[in-house]
Amino acid sequence: MRNISDLIEQYLKQLLQESTEGAVEIQRNDLADRFSCVPSQINYVISTRFTLEKGYVVESKRGGGGYIRIQRAELPALKTITLYLSEVIGDQIDQNAAEGLIYQLEEARHISKREANLMKAAMARDTIALKLPLRDEVRARLIKAMLISLLAK
Repeated sequence: MRNISDLIEQYLKQLLQESTEGAVEIQRNDLADRFSCVPSQINYVISTRFTLEKGYVVESKRGGGGYIRIQRAELPALKTITLYLSEVIGDQIDQNAAEGLIYQLEEARHISKREANLMKAAMARDTIALKLPLRDEVRARLIKAMLISLLAK
């Protein structure tokens, strides 16, 4: 059975998909009431599942009439992906950032679930058993090479 966090995430992603603007504005308390949970549960889902690394921009306004706005951050056109990857990844990338980028590419359907799983396995700190900062440097080279190869289909 799915947990409440999964249900909230799925609901928000459905709202985003149905939105003509590519963004949704929600009231935290209204969403908490809808799912019969505490407002901090909504904060948890948004802060862990709607991050920039995963392809979302989140802004919030507190106070009366406050809201949380979630917007999908689009990847650049595939023909500029090499330059984009060089800028985003640079010479080093940690495991969380690499997994976030892989997640974003999978969500945008640029790579398959199988490709994403293979890449995540290759990015794991147990797989690249080197000391820092060398591990993050090797990870950056690997992910760039993989993505350039996959996205040049």
